[in-house]
Amino acid sequence: MAQAQITDRSLFYRRTGEGEPLLLIQGLSGTHASWGPEFLDALGPGLELISYDHRGIGDSGAIDGPFTIPDLARDASELLDALGLESAHVLGISMGGMIAQELALSHPERVRTLTLGCTYPGGPQSRITDQATVQRLLAGFASGDPEVILRTSFEVNVSPAYAARPGTWEQFREIALSVPSPIPVIFEQLRATAAHDASARLPAPTAPAPVIHGGADQMLDVVNGELIARLVPGARLELLPGVGHLFWVEEPGRSAELVRGHALAAAATPAQ
Repeated sequence: MAQAQITDRSLFYRRTGEGEPLLLIQGLSGTHASWGPEFLDALGPGLELISYDHRGIGDSGAIDGPFTIPDLARDASELLDALGLESAHVLGISMGGMIAQELALSHPERVRTLTLGCTYPGGPQSRITDQATVQRLLAGFASGDPEVILRTSFEVNVSPAYAARPGTWEQFREIALSVPSPIPVIFEQLRATAAHDASARLPAPTAPAPVIHGGADQMLDVVNGELIARLVPGARLELLPGVGHLFWVEEPGRSAELVRGHALAAAATPAQ
């Protein structure tokens, strides 16, 4: 674990394994720890895993004002620079999927392959979070009780079946508390995601992408995954029935298989 110096700040990152570089871009309030050991272990040999904390999160440098999804995509690009990487395979989930879209559109030469999970393209055909879910989350934050906030976040981000499994709440809580995600930064992330709209640009050339989405996602309806799969050339939707927003937590083995298979298959294909 180390700090990468980029423009105006530092980013905390973790770099493990050897092989094809895979940049892991987390979502709103997510940290490098949010990937969880089961998913990272399942990605297996042949990949160098690079996870990091967004600006203002964990041990990364503090924010100095509002920011946008393009700003966060620039952070990701500058992190690759700092690590001496011209390009990498990219996995982005939720807000991280929005960042990955922007990275692939603004810096296509940096993206060897693209995998998008539980994310949102913006535009009139996409579907924002249901108001009942939003109100439930806001009520959790309004309580001011960290335990209530975490429990509410857990329940709306996973499927009811997963939430009912013994030990899953405790594991989620432990990971969430292990790395801080300040609430003011989370609200800035919310503002950034609300302005995201790549829908009109996604038909432009981008890396072919598996689009992974849980069928029981309460945060970002699977309609969004279906739309991205239609918009991105060469994309395909990988639907995980009955799975919530945190698909890689609920189905770490299958999720890792999809990401790993896509990256290594592309790496093994001779350049045209």
